[in-house]
Amino acid sequence: MAICILGNNLTALTLAKALTKCEINVAILYDKKNQIIGDSRTIGITKNNIEFFNSNIININKIAWKLKRIEIFSENLKDESLINFISNNDQLFSIIRNYKLLRLLEKDLTKNKYFKSIFTTEINLSFLNKYDLIINCDSFNIISKRYFSKKIVKEYNSQAHTAIISHDQILNNTAFQIFTKKGPLAFLPISNEQTSIVFSVHNLNNYKERDIEQLIREKNFKYKIRDIGKINSIKLNSSNLRSYYYNNILAFGDLLHKIHPLAGQGFNMTIRDIKILLEIIKKRMDLGLPLDSSVNLEFQKNSKYKNFIFSNGIDLIHELFNIERKMDSSILSNSVKLVSNYPPINKIFTKIADRGILF
Repeated sequence: MAICILGNNLTALTLAKALTKCEINVAILYDKKNQIIGDSRTIGITKNNIEFFNSNIININKIAWKLKRIEIFSENLKDESLINFISNNDQLFSIIRNYKLLRLLEKDLTKNKYFKSIFTTEINLSFLNKYDLIINCDSFNIISKRYFSKKIVKEYNSQAHTAIISHDQILNNTAFQIFTKKGPLAFLPISNEQTSIVFSVHNLNNYKERDIEQLIREKNFKYKIRDIGKINSIKLNSSNLRSYYYNNILAFGDLLHKIHPLAGQGFNMTIRDIKILLEIIKKRMDLGLPLDSSVNLEFQKNSKYKNFIFSNGIDLIHELFNIERKMDSSILSNSVKLVSNYPPINKIFTKIADRGILF
């Protein structure tokens, strides 16, 4: 029994590690050298997904910065918070630097007897025939272009700007996001002296790096900033793949779904997908059934509607605050503040953010 994973990105390595823990032979095939991940890139992982990651993939507690609180603000309400998510335990959400997780997975997999990594320029169907199941985590290879190009795509006319700020030492266990008139700005702690910034700015003007730095300083109300690191930028869009598989090839990760970064849920969706896929594979192995295209069909049935609902929910949040921004009104912010202060509603919001769609 052998599974081939196409791509060598963070999703591919995470999935490879999860499958090898099931004692499945995994080969990663890639046609590009290892990607360079900037120091400013971070991912947020929910408490539920951290627990799953530690138990079923690899323990990441040493590289995760735990957050006990998340606060949401709107520029229209000045200093009043719209929503507060608070953990009764020691962790609500964790922030991890991408390159640290990538290195941890690479180091572990190089010593894994069920894993091998192959660089090849011959990624095609005839080359892949020897594998029972193929999982494509690369959005740009020839397989993606040929079989996974039909998507529902939305352009946001925005760019996400990421950076690491260094600041005076504080107890830094609260993340906060501000819906500004320029776009959502998130402050995501990674230590007591450093915080990751994700600023999704609407392209009304051609912002330069110094403009983004100035906006970050203007909107910051918490940190005494010493330095703002190099700013990296990427064009934003969302997408949902129409069909998740072709024969025994399953699309995965960003190839399946991309969402706006305002909720920090992109990688969490992928972890939930891994959980569903592992359950299907383990069940088939226990029954002595082969890993073939039926795995892909079952995965699509169990995950597609959840991913579609969740990603469109994130898009709705973006659009509602975008309308408020254009109207220069605080009606939505006041409504959200009123509803979120009701404990049962706040609890539901917290569960959805932690676990995804609850049905």
